[in-house]
Amino acid sequence: MYRLLIVDDEEIITDGLYEVFHRLMPEKLDICRAYSGREALQWMERTRIDIVLTDIRMPGMSGLELSQQILTYWPRCRIVFLTGYSEFDYAYQAFQMPQVRYLLKTEGYSKVTETIAEVIEEIDHSSRMSELVRQSREQTDALAYLAQSDYLRHLLHESSSLAECPESMERDFGRCQLTLDPGTPVLLALGHLFFPEGASYAAKQEIMAAVQVIWRQFLGSPARSAGTTDKHGDMVWFIQPSIYAEEKVVQHTVRYLEGTLELVQEACMESLGLPVSFTISGSPCEWRDVREQHERLRQQQQMRIGDGISMIYTDRSERQEATPVRESGRVSQKVEQMTAHLEAGREESFVELFDEVTAIMQQPDTLAQRSQETYYALALMLLSSINRWGLHSHVGDYGRLMRLDEHASLRKGVEYLRLIAERIFAVRRMDAKDRTAHVIERICQYIQDHLGDDLSLVRLAEIHYFNPSYLSRLFKQEQGINLSEYIDQCRVRKAKKLLELGDLKVRDVASAVGYEAAHSFTRFFKKSLGMTPQEYRDTLSSVGE
Repeated sequence: MYRLLIVDDEEIITDGLYEVFHRLMPEKLDICRAYSGREALQWMERTRIDIVLTDIRMPGMSGLELSQQILTYWPRCRIVFLTGYSEFDYAYQAFQMPQVRYLLKTEGYSKVTETIAEVIEEIDHSSRMSELVRQSREQTDALAYLAQSDYLRHLLHESSSLAECPESMERDFGRCQLTLDPGTPVLLALGHLFFPEGASYAAKQEIMAAVQVIWRQFLGSPARSAGTTDKHGDMVWFIQPSIYAEEKVVQHTVRYLEGTLELVQEACMESLGLPVSFTISGSPCEWRDVREQHERLRQQQQMRIGDGISMIYTDRSERQEATPVRESGRVSQKVEQMTAHLEAGREESFVELFDEVTAIMQQPDTLAQRSQETYYALALMLLSSINRWGLHSHVGDYGRLMRLDEHASLRKGVEYLRLIAERIFAVRRMDAKDRTAHVIERICQYIQDHLGDDLSLVRLAEIHYFNPSYLSRLFKQEQGINLSEYIDQCRVRKAKKLLELGDLKVRDVASAVGYEAAHSFTRFFKKSLGMTPQEYRDTLSSVGE
């Protein structure tokens, strides 16, 4: 959706045009109105404007003066002059400006709406993916981009040490052909791409390259930027105002970035069907603080992104002091109560407190540091319970309890905590015999699902958090056969099923049941059934005849 600003000092004209466009194009235009050039500039400072429909002669600030200011703030903005004056000098000045049209008020509403529709079509056309790709190929040196990306990724992790030598940084920027200034503070933007489910590595790389194309197209002359990807797979851009930008534009950079990222999001959705969320700095930071700023944006992103929602969040909060003692005490008190409920098996009371605490930590106005502290307090409570009761082999994968950064968002982290808590309560409800049977059942299922993988006793013990010797004894006790015998039985069963299909070669069947060499599989199969795999297959064929 594009944003249209209508500007005229005659209220009846402004309000009339507002009603016309509001009625005719509600799905295409978000419409704003101003009754003077000064009021129009206030809109420019607040949000991105894509099209301005303005009277050319107004008291205080003319439309021509306004248009020059508009293009300073939003250089991609299209301007349509609407006036009752047909003097040659006004028309001539208007036609000298880029992306500008000129209409007379006497031409009527139909001509105005027709012109705005044409302007929208022009904007759409310039934003189409094919045009973006073509322009990118003409303007971008791929090798230089790779060098820049590698260096910026290194900078994300080593900013404090690299910034200790400004001369060295300046040389590195020059070698990588970075247009950024190592002596000027920089804004960061963190982009999270919601890739299609099951997308391969190659497909993700293609998508990220396309997003880079879109970014470079829309982030125009008031700013300069360069991007990379961080260790979590999110895209990170470094942004500075253009060296030619006026002081008021420099102050406007964050607002310009917010408005432009809306266009980037819309282009990504239209061209790629891809939702993108952005978290951006509220103010520039020194290069030595880039790592800290990136980690801060990452924390904010984890708290706020949702599945498939195109969000733009600006981190305008000041750096906070440590969590107040009183607030920390409240969290500790609730965690102690939850621990008691967990110990006593009072699941309903536990869940009620859990929901109360996690709802507060996910509120938009909760500090990221406080939310992190609460998450780790809950995670430590659950991990302590697992260790105290020896539930390592009963609750599944609990390895991410103390790794909030491995969860896509804070909400995903909370869901993981709830899942682990539910498993702990479920296991505690079982008696010792049921727990053992449950564990052995899971091991058996894992073996059946991974016959082509490493099924050594050591590997199975690692996965299920057992001592290997204890696992061997426990399995024999519960199943009545050795673990290795059970694995062999599963391999024979699966091999027979695959051989019955008739369309797989023996070596493929061997690989599917965990044998790299076909001759080893043949010896194993003959020892188990008294015939080779081929003889078994021939027997099936003769029975069929």
